[in-house]
Amino acid sequence: MPKTPPFWSAGSYAARRPYLLARGRIAAAVRGWFARHKFVEVETAALQVSPGNETHLHAFATDLIGPGGERRPLYLHTSPEFACKKLLAAGETRIVNFARVFRNRERGDLHHPEFTMLEWYRTNETYEVLMDDCAALLVEAARVAGTNEFRFRGKVVDPFAAPERLTVPDAFARYAEVDVLATVSGGQGDRAMLAAEAARIGVATAGDDTWGDIFSRILSDRVDPRLGIGRATILYEYPLPLAALARPKSGSDKVAERFELYACGVELANAFGELIDVAEQRARFEAAMAEKQRIHGECYPVDEDFLLALGQMPPASGIALGFDRLVMLATGAQRIEQVIWAPVVEP
Repeated sequence: MPKTPPFWSAGSYAARRPYLLARGRIAAAVRGWFARHKFVEVETAALQVSPGNETHLHAFATDLIGPGGERRPLYLHTSPEFACKKLLAAGETRIVNFARVFRNRERGDLHHPEFTMLEWYRTNETYEVLMDDCAALLVEAARVAGTNEFRFRGKVVDPFAAPERLTVPDAFARYAEVDVLATVSGGQGDRAMLAAEAARIGVATAGDDTWGDIFSRILSDRVDPRLGIGRATILYEYPLPLAALARPKSGSDKVAERFELYACGVELANAFGELIDVAEQRARFEAAMAEKQRIHGECYPVDEDFLLALGQMPPASGIALGFDRLVMLATGAQRIEQVIWAPVVEP
């Protein structure tokens, strides 16, 4: 198998340079949009006590060594979320962060161990406002990239068209013929019931799959490929077992204020109406880390300072968007490394 030339080789770099220059223009336009809308751009430390407490995210670990040689374990963050929310507790009301983030065990056409997460928050505003933000940023990216369409693997999106808004239950009914909320009660998923539905529609599952695993299998097999075709899709109202850091929808014990943005079948962003119930957030973290220990044989600490700040944070909505992926779609790049100036060296 021929060896891939290094990213800095003349031919390889010349082929990527147009994408990289477009990346700069898109970044400038996005920063301008946030400035016009009165956001403060912040920078947060990559080294954190906890990298994030999601079951299937894997972090890079290191040690902070003090002047006396004492060691303290730290992690490169998988998202700047915890630090950003501390700034909301401190009094900021609209913030945006172009954060370098790090995720282990991830590499492919759409994944890179180090990438740029565009994350922004609005206090005392609903997560529906973030849906409007997403639509505006698609337009900004297309405008400065000089394109009227986003393309990826044969799928096309008009970035100037208003995104489709589709609930998760409606998407499962439309594309998988599954009533997913019938398998949710009291905020918990019924594994056996969803497994039976997966078997009925021909989606394979494993004996140790959880309700969430089966949900993800149906989503990736039957739903994801149909999203963001022709125009972007905002997939919202995720079932409560997958709320993560999102609050429940008012009056519901089945869905949360969470949405994801898709274009050309690619997930671009993940948003929450933020949970500020400290006890509930702690319980979710502990459950996720117990599951991580069961599956992967490791878990990460809970950032107690974050939970302390969460108790003082005002109501807010927040979103994380994969900036590199946005650049890919706006420029027609087919691999994430085409839009990263100096990719992490291949193993």
